[in-house]
Amino acid sequence: METLFDGAMLDAAGQALLTVLQPERIMFLWLGVLVGLAIGLLPGIGGLTGFALLVPFTYTMEPFSGIAMLLGMMAASSISDPIPSVLFGVPGTTASQATVLDGHAMAKKGEAGRALSAAYGSSLVGGLVGAAVLGLAIPILRPLVLTIATPELLAITIFGIAMVSALSGSAPLRGVVAACIGILVGMIGTNLMTGEQRWTGGVLYLWDGVPMLPVLLGLFALPELCDLAIKRRALTEERKFSATEGMIKGLKDCVENWFLILRCSGLGAVLGAIPGISGSVLDWFAYGHAIQTEKGARQTFSKGDVRGVIAPEAATNASTGAILVPAIAFGVPGGAATAILLSALMVHGIVPGPEMLTRNLDMTYSMVWSIALANVFGAGVCFLLSGQLAKISTLRYTLVLPIILSIVYVGAFQGSKSWGDMIVLLGFGVLGWVMKQLKWARPPLILGLVLGALMERYMSISIMRYDADWLLRPGVIVLLGFSFLVLFRPLFGQFGRKGLRVLLPASTRPVFRPEDLLYVFFIVVAGYMLVEAQQWSFSARIGPTVVASTAIIAGAVSLVFVIFSNRGVPKPAGTGEEDDVYMDLRIDTGDNLTPRTIVMRAGMFFAWVLGFLLVMALIGMIPAIAVMIIAFMRIEGREPWKLCIVNSAAATVLVYVVFDQIIRVPWPSTVLGALVPPLAAIIPSV
Repeated sequence: METLFDGAMLDAAGQALLTVLQPERIMFLWLGVLVGLAIGLLPGIGGLTGFALLVPFTYTMEPFSGIAMLLGMMAASSISDPIPSVLFGVPGTTASQATVLDGHAMAKKGEAGRALSAAYGSSLVGGLVGAAVLGLAIPILRPLVLTIATPELLAITIFGIAMVSALSGSAPLRGVVAACIGILVGMIGTNLMTGEQRWTGGVLYLWDGVPMLPVLLGLFALPELCDLAIKRRALTEERKFSATEGMIKGLKDCVENWFLILRCSGLGAVLGAIPGISGSVLDWFAYGHAIQTEKGARQTFSKGDVRGVIAPEAATNASTGAILVPAIAFGVPGGAATAILLSALMVHGIVPGPEMLTRNLDMTYSMVWSIALANVFGAGVCFLLSGQLAKISTLRYTLVLPIILSIVYVGAFQGSKSWGDMIVLLGFGVLGWVMKQLKWARPPLILGLVLGALMERYMSISIMRYDADWLLRPGVIVLLGFSFLVLFRPLFGQFGRKGLRVLLPASTRPVFRPEDLLYVFFIVVAGYMLVEAQQWSFSARIGPTVVASTAIIAGAVSLVFVIFSNRGVPKPAGTGEEDDVYMDLRIDTGDNLTPRTIVMRAGMFFAWVLGFLLVMALIGMIPAIAVMIIAFMRIEGREPWKLCIVNSAAATVLVYVVFDQIIRVPWPSTVLGALVPPLAAIIPSV
């Protein structure tokens, strides 16, 4: 602690800054930033792909330049994540899921420029906070990180799910059901403790588990594209602000919410330093924190509240620097990207660990400055472009939808690079659209999927090492207590207003409606998985048994309450008596469309999705993109042939150059390739 601010460290920091600012290194830093920004624009691809592209080039480079380029890409890829999240409702990466909820809603209201500007401003502050944490807090956080054992990590994951389940409003048990289903999906595959196959049905694709990317894009991307197809018009007819006004308004939002930005940046920096807490979890932590602490957030979040953009972006970008704390100080990577970064360091003869705080202190601080400068460069570029990018939201849906759908397919295919990814994408796309229409919160499900395997691992290790005593650890007690309070806070609020009446049904006559079948579906799924789990060994079945039982109990209790609720009589607005159970079970008939019209148009959209998959299986992904874009534009929008061909050619060339020639994606086999083998060597992806 005494050496934290000594002269040697200050000298090293100053010398590292001068080193990074040399023209050659700044050039490579800029190159990394540009690659990162481009990667962030492609939904579902993520910074890991950028690392895979750039790392081989760094092996022959001078160490400072090579690491600066990698860190520039790492920082910038998260800055540009909000672009697809806001404009298309498609998460740029798993770390920008929460941004979709309010960012895309703002774009629908004509406030895309404002949302993007606010995202960049909060990302910049968050990135600088993360860099500061990396530069100043390694000696401080080292003992803290070392005291966090598996029971505390398990409690942290439960707390995160509880915070996100709060998105279900005054019906928190629905959030619990969705989270449990996500956890169960995350447990599908080979159990690492025993080697047993769970719920795979002999399908080889499921042995390694259900990949997250196709599930994520199915739950969040396809429902938004489906709604766009249902409305049959541009995302927004007009912009509420001009390009300049939108950017200025977004910056003002950041200034007005400076304390929220700092809180979420600190949250992201602290949690990002804990191995295993990734960006796909942090954004939901920050989003849940904002809901719990910001005035009026429960009523406005997910409906276009700029604070719902600011909070997750600040936290996610702050974690970019903080995630390097355990990697540098202990040699423990916080994820796949940092593991690749550590390998690059070791290729250059730099060993992560205590030496990074002594002999290689100059390299440590060059990393700090690289992340800080990359955030400044990346945020500046994105801020200048945000006004122009916002114009995309005003384009006709027939121009935008098929291209975005093509990129979604390619992004989902990065899950395991097999046709199974496409089936998972379609299945969860339908489920995600139904959940959205019936106002079921989707974030708990995806967070449960992210944390499912981790929770089971932490639970097994905690039980084996501490028996039941792990529940008595102070940190665990505090976190589980907070989880309970967060999860049942809506119930406590109603209890304060209604007293014991809150436990009584609103009606003595049960009314079962078609939308309640989603409860039945989840309960049946959980019941099936519970029964199947009983044939496995104790270590393999304990996690599924606890989670499936929780899903069944929570779903049954919530369903009973719902069918006995007097849903035909809405509560008077403004009386404090409104209940999400009454309000959330109506199908969203935006644009005055009838439910029948909505369902028919949704069916047509998913028919296009299925047709796209069948054409891909027949002739390959890249040729299918060219054919289906033209078909969609002509049939759905009667667009001119010339425009169809130009649009199709541009999208096809983009996918071919980036994914076939640069990334070298191993495309799956096709019917045409099997029938005519020479075509597989001529036409990409056949």
